[in-house]
Amino acid sequence: MLVVMKFGGTAVESGERIRHISNIALNYQQKMGFDVILVTSAVKGMTDEILAVAESVKKGDKSAVNQFVDRLKRLHLSLIDSSIFDEAKKKEAKNTVSELVDLIKNVLHGMLPIREVTPKMLDYLLSFGERLSTFIVSVTIEDIGGSSQYLIGNDAGIVTDSNFGDALPLMDTTKLNVSHRLKPLLAKKVIPVITGFIGADQFGNITTIGRGGSDYTATIIAAGSRADEVWLWSDVDGLMTADPKIVSDARVIREASFAEALEMALFGAKYMHPRALEPAIESNIPMRIRNFMKIDDDGTLVVSNPGKNSHKIVKAISSIRHTALIDVSGVGMVGAPGTAGRIFDTLAKNKVNIMMISQSPSESSISMVVKKEVLQKATSTLELSLLGRVIKKIDVKEDVAVIAVVGSGMRGIKGVAARVFGAVGNKNINVIMIAQGSSELNLAFVVNDMDCVEVVRTIHGEFDLNNS
Repeated sequence: MLVVMKFGGTAVESGERIRHISNIALNYQQKMGFDVILVTSAVKGMTDEILAVAESVKKGDKSAVNQFVDRLKRLHLSLIDSSIFDEAKKKEAKNTVSELVDLIKNVLHGMLPIREVTPKMLDYLLSFGERLSTFIVSVTIEDIGGSSQYLIGNDAGIVTDSNFGDALPLMDTTKLNVSHRLKPLLAKKVIPVITGFIGADQFGNITTIGRGGSDYTATIIAAGSRADEVWLWSDVDGLMTADPKIVSDARVIREASFAEALEMALFGAKYMHPRALEPAIESNIPMRIRNFMKIDDDGTLVVSNPGKNSHKIVKAISSIRHTALIDVSGVGMVGAPGTAGRIFDTLAKNKVNIMMISQSPSESSISMVVKKEVLQKATSTLELSLLGRVIKKIDVKEDVAVIAVVGSGMRGIKGVAARVFGAVGNKNINVIMIAQGSSELNLAFVVNDMDCVEVVRTIHGEFDLNNS
């Protein structure tokens, strides 16, 4: 059995945890007889730190750059001290880490005089978070007694386009590369330890595949290596019926479909990156979401066709908080072909992502939900480009929350919406906007953000999800 295991940032934030996850990988390889491929994230918070130091470069702040470099070196040398015990391996690892830190230091200092960080250079900088942590994991496996090979994502075969910051893999080429490069290592019982998040374009330039890209890397590698399963190890027990921070008695969902998992990921569940599901779906590779601190717990299994025991009318309640609602209206929109297209195209060209859409049957208004941080850009874009021509009025409602009721069991079942909105209405909470796809896989609606917690708890109780 070939399993691709991805470990997130919390799994590598201490030497003890690095040694723990290395033992997990070796246990499955040596005791269970599995072939194992590891994909590793940067230390938790490291990507944000690199983004912050990039801003310091733009300001010409040499002091902030030096402080970051010192902190980066101390952190990773400390991880080596507590994860690698053999003195010779420890010395070699420290030398390599020091060389990597010196490299990023030279790059940062080289950019300081011009105070510019291009997308291409930013991707190169961001790659160091994963390169440092993954190298330490690889040496730790060797230290414990296994055999491993450290690989940057592009060395493992991931080829992408040149859209720096959010690159897309060229899947046909990548699959061939991954199979060709990893199978000989697996045949020798070597554990490939691969950086998440990183690829390279066809010219060899380092690219990154977006935030949360380590999950995506894992499923890309799984598709290329024809893995039997992908395991996403993190500090959560699996997909949950609701955010446990909101609903204290939320339960782990033991089995879910790809479609259900995708809806949960899109609507705020932070257990996997939505894009990560695409290679798994296309190659029909089951995924497990597991807690690396609870290795005896199987977590959540995500498959194309779950067993009958997992079929429930509603499976989970997800929420996205602190969003904003934009309503554009005008009599001129009625019956005018291409109005919606012009609105969405204008926002897309200014890199404003729309999370949810609803249009009145009269065609006189369109409501859109966006992240609060892009609200100002969205409204100014619409005002400058379309107000007074295509649209006559823009109304904004800040601090709303999107609630998504997810479950494949809702298909064809009468009265689900009535139960949802009846329960919400009984709490005297106003629903601002509603959207449901024809698949009936999810029912999404918008409420004031201050009502989010009560709404999630109410619907969770209405469908008795605490007894899942």
